[in-house]
Amino acid sequence: MTDTQKSIILVGCGNMGRAMLESWVACECVKPENIHVVEPAEALRNKLTTFGVSIYSSADALPEGLKPVLFIMAVKPQVMFDVAPDYQKYVDGGAAVLSIAAGIGTKRFENAYGASTAVVRVMPNTPAAVAKGMMVIYTNEFVTEQQSALVEELMQANGAFATIDDEALMDAVTAVSGSGPAYVFHVIEAMIEAGIAAGLPDETAKLLAEQTVYGAACYAKESGVDAKTLREQVTSPNGTTAAALAVLMKDDALKNLMRDAVAASKKRSEELG
Repeated sequence: MTDTQKSIILVGCGNMGRAMLESWVACECVKPENIHVVEPAEALRNKLTTFGVSIYSSADALPEGLKPVLFIMAVKPQVMFDVAPDYQKYVDGGAAVLSIAAGIGTKRFENAYGASTAVVRVMPNTPAAVAKGMMVIYTNEFVTEQQSALVEELMQANGAFATIDDEALMDAVTAVSGSGPAYVFHVIEAMIEAGIAAGLPDETAKLLAEQTVYGAACYAKESGVDAKTLREQVTSPNGTTAAALAVLMKDDALKNLMRDAVAASKKRSEELG
């Protein structure tokens, strides 16, 4: 696919939309001049002026004759189908629609745009802003190989990506990786507060917690060793780590809490659908 064939529209540029856009521009997988951003909020548009992309306040302002291969719906789920009709002509022209909304299945878009609409669902997460995201992709049968390749190229710019063949798994994906950064941020919060309670200065506790979580995550991913084994390797019998884990692992409390949290998130994703 040539650069001129990679024209895309990004509809909505809040936190997640901007996070993805930053990485796309940085990696140059799509030239900035081929990215058209529609964002009605002036404050959000003002944050995009250094990206070199074309910025519009509404779909009506998009240039005549624009033929995007893909348009990305990054608006809130509750307004998704209020703005959807504004992009019907691009679907009719062969563009695929990509949604990052939790809980909204491909059938909703097929109903809105037509039964043979090419639809891609992506569940991103916020570390995409620093190209460390986890992006999970599902495509319906109408997405072409070229469109699918472009989606994967874009998502790879945001971090790692995985594909799923069963759309029903997207609710579980949402609960684990989509919402997952918030779980980790809360762990960091808790570690900071615990460090301060143990006597550390605030900034030292913050540095220790953030770097420890970051380093442990990198080590877990890059070592090729499963998490259970890594935990066992750093736990000396009757040592300090063992004393802490005796609290965290008592009656599988943390595992059960995480299982309940993921189940609650998955249920909410299903309800949104």
